[in-house]
Amino acid sequence: MLIRPRLRALTVALSVALVWAMQAAEPLYHEALRPQFHFTPQRNWHNDPNGLVFFRGEYHLFFQHNPTGIDWGNMTWGHAVGRDLVHWQQLPNALEPDRLGAMFSGSAVVDWHNTAGFQSGREPALVAIYTAAGDTSPASKGQPFTQCLAYSNDRGRSWTKFAGNPVLPHIIGGNRDPKVVRHAPTRRWIMALFKDGHTYALFASPDLKSWTHLQDLEFPDCGECPDFFEMPVDGHRQYTRWVFTAANGHYFVGSFHGTTFTPDGPPQVADWGKNYYAVQTYSDIPKSDGRRIQIAWMNGGKYPGMPFNQQMSFPCELKLRSLPEGLRLCREPVKEIAKLHAREHAWKNVRLRPGENPLAGFGGELLDIRAELEPGAASEVGFRLRGEPVSYSVAGRKLSSLGSDAPLAPVNGRIQLQILLDRASLEVFGNDGRVSLTSCFLPKLENRSLEVYATGGAAKIVSLRVFELRSIWP
Repeated sequence: MLIRPRLRALTVALSVALVWAMQAAEPLYHEALRPQFHFTPQRNWHNDPNGLVFFRGEYHLFFQHNPTGIDWGNMTWGHAVGRDLVHWQQLPNALEPDRLGAMFSGSAVVDWHNTAGFQSGREPALVAIYTAAGDTSPASKGQPFTQCLAYSNDRGRSWTKFAGNPVLPHIIGGNRDPKVVRHAPTRRWIMALFKDGHTYALFASPDLKSWTHLQDLEFPDCGECPDFFEMPVDGHRQYTRWVFTAANGHYFVGSFHGTTFTPDGPPQVADWGKNYYAVQTYSDIPKSDGRRIQIAWMNGGKYPGMPFNQQMSFPCELKLRSLPEGLRLCREPVKEIAKLHAREHAWKNVRLRPGENPLAGFGGELLDIRAELEPGAASEVGFRLRGEPVSYSVAGRKLSSLGSDAPLAPVNGRIQLQILLDRASLEVFGNDGRVSLTSCFLPKLENRSLEVYATGGAAKIVSLRVFELRSIWP
C-alpha cells in the first residue's frame, strides 16, 4: 500500500536533484542562483569581508574563504579587486593557513609613511593585520589565537608574512578580527579587537608591530568583527564623531582623542534585515572622494546545487546624520550602481487604488527600484517582487521585508524607498537610508512578477523608477 507514495516521493526528489544538477552545470557566474551584481567567489565557501582597502585606483576585497570545500573551514584570505565597487576580478588567494593557525578575519591599510619598515620600492606597502586562529588545524595544534601581519609591495598581488609574528600575543579566549585605522593627530595606529563575550578592546602602535592596550569596551548583545572610524556629521568635516561597530552592525557614536573612546549613548541598530553580518568599511578612500563605504557578509543565504556558497552585500555609503532622535548612521547603495542601469520604467503622480498594479506585465530578477509613496487613505503600501512583499504599515509606521521589520516614520506624509533585487537577495533602504533591511531569499525560479500595491484605501505614487540591471559578470 505504501509503495506508490514512496515512488512518487522518490520521483519528486530525483526531479528536484536533476533540476539543481542542470542549473549547477550552467556557465560559471551565470548559474540559476548566482547573484548577478553582488560579489561571490567562483567556487566554494566564503564569509566575512576582510582587508577592505583602496590603493592606486583599486578597491581590494579580501574575504574569508574555503578554497577546497563548499562549507566553512580551512579559512584562507581570498582576494578580489575592482575599480568601481561594482565589477570584481578574483585573484589568487592572499593568505594561506600556517603553523600559527587558519587565517581568520582582519583588515588592511596603506602604510604611507613606512612606519613598519616593509616598503621595498617607491610605492608604500600594503599591510594586512589578521588573526592566526591557532588549534584549528593539525599544523597549528596547541597554538592560541594571535594577531599577525603580512605585507605586499606589488599592489597586493603577493604577500609576505612578517617574520616576527605574532605582533599581539594571545589575550583571552578567541580574541580576533583586528581592525586598524590611522589616527593622524597622535601619529599612531589604533586597533579595535574583539576579545571575548561582549568585550572589545582598543590598542595603539607607532609601527604596527608593538601594541599598547588603551581600553576595553562592553558592547551588549554583540560579538566579533569590530570596526572603528571617524565620520563627519551632516557632511561637515570640521565637526566629526567616531563610530564603533560590531559584527551585526550595531554601533556606538562617540568621541575619541587618541586614548579613550567615549560613547555618547547606548548602541544603535544599523540594519534590521536577517542577513547582515561581519560588516567592515574601506580604509584609505582618497580625501577627494571622502566616502565611508561598507560591505557586509549576507550570512545564512541558501544556494542549493550551486558551486559557491554565500554572498556579499552590495557596497553602501554610510553617512552620519543629525536626526530628531540623535546622531544616526544612514546607509544607501553606492552611486556606482548606476553603472549597471539598463532599461528604465518611470511613473509620476499616479493614483494607486486597491487591486491596481502599474507594474502588471513587467517582470525581472535584477532591479534597482526607487520610489516615493504617499500612503494617503491606504493602510498598507508596498511591492511584491517575485512574490516577496516589501510592505509599509501606515498605522504601525513599520517597513517590512522577508520577515524583518524596521521602524520608519513618514516625512511630510511620504516614504521614500530604494530596493535592490538580485537573484537571491533583497536590500531595502527607507528614507534616504535611515533604515535598511538586508536579507536573502530562495526564489521560485519561474516567478519574476512585479507588483506595486495599496490596501485599505487609495495611495499615491509620487514617483517610481524601475531600472533593469545588467550583470557584472562577463
